[in-house]
Amino acid sequence: MQTVLKHADIFTGNEEIKDGYLRFTDKILAVGPMSEYYPKQTDQQFFDLAGATVVPGFIDVHSHGGYGFDAMDGDPDQIDQMVEQMIHEGITSYFATTMTQSHENIAKAMLGIKAAAAKNPVIQGIHLEGPFISTVFKGAQPEKYIQAPDIELFNHWNELSGHLVKLVTFAPESEHTAEFEDYCLTHGIIPSVGHSNAKREDLLRSKATHVTHLYNAQREFKHRQPGVTGHALLEDNIYCEMIADGFHVCPDMIRLAYKLKGPHKMELVTDSMRAKGMPEGVSELGGQKVIVKDKQARLETGNLAGSVLQFQDAFRNIMRFTGCSLQDAVQMAAVNQAKEFGLSNKGILEVGKDADLNIFDQGLNLKETYSLGRRYLD
Repeated sequence: MQTVLKHADIFTGNEEIKDGYLRFTDKILAVGPMSEYYPKQTDQQFFDLAGATVVPGFIDVHSHGGYGFDAMDGDPDQIDQMVEQMIHEGITSYFATTMTQSHENIAKAMLGIKAAAAKNPVIQGIHLEGPFISTVFKGAQPEKYIQAPDIELFNHWNELSGHLVKLVTFAPESEHTAEFEDYCLTHGIIPSVGHSNAKREDLLRSKATHVTHLYNAQREFKHRQPGVTGHALLEDNIYCEMIADGFHVCPDMIRLAYKLKGPHKMELVTDSMRAKGMPEGVSELGGQKVIVKDKQARLETGNLAGSVLQFQDAFRNIMRFTGCSLQDAVQMAAVNQAKEFGLSNKGILEVGKDADLNIFDQGLNLKETYSLGRRYLD
């Protein structure tokens, strides 16, 4: 069935089309100004979107869970249910994210995510966050399972997943970093610095081109040592994740990162955990008690333990915190992720790409999402 959206303000990821139209099935068939629109006999559904804004579907490369579920549970049906709920946030591509746990639990998660991805195409990859991280900046990752990078073990998990691992968070100050990074690059996996105590001199030797949740759980920048944060802000080739909930990073520091990195090297993520979309109260992350209150998820120690941030809120927040344009917000919500991870059919609204898109009203409230042409009302 062909769907036509008419009279919308369309941000394709490359340009803004005022009073535009979009024709699609599961793929985009045509996009352009209404002055170029001509009805076709195959057009079956028409929606007049005067006053609405259409943007590409969002891509979240760092989210552990939500809606009572967690990727680490390893249950394919539950992971599928979780992802179906995430679509209502505007997420149309998702990297299921693991955490530091026992070898057996990570293996179980790899198999579960692989099975879920076989039936849910929103799952585009896996982000392995830990266990190859630093105990100094462990954040909410259980210390007893942290270890140095192990290529054989990592390869085993990647094979179990059906080679779905696209991103790995690790601490490059660890032993055998060069060999580990070479393995990643050979296998199409982006090495990301995170939960790391690395110094600038360590990072100048590293091949990592991504930084996990900028500012959080990493050696901060100081006047005598730039650390992970300073390195990320200094180097033009590094993509920086940003949790734009206003709690993980205060708005002024988000604005600073935006001024230094620009919209083309920042990527919005939620880093959400199972309590997202659930009532506040007691939850769980990696076997640890989490208390959710005032839109924040924290361990009993007070450490932040992921977020309960929904992606459409991150999208609005980044504009509010930085003053960036809607086009720049689209860049950080979809375009950059598709480019960095080679998601060639995602991130941009153009002919031949997947029909993944979000529709916002004049108040920037998310009203509808299309995932591969399938309509979801929000």
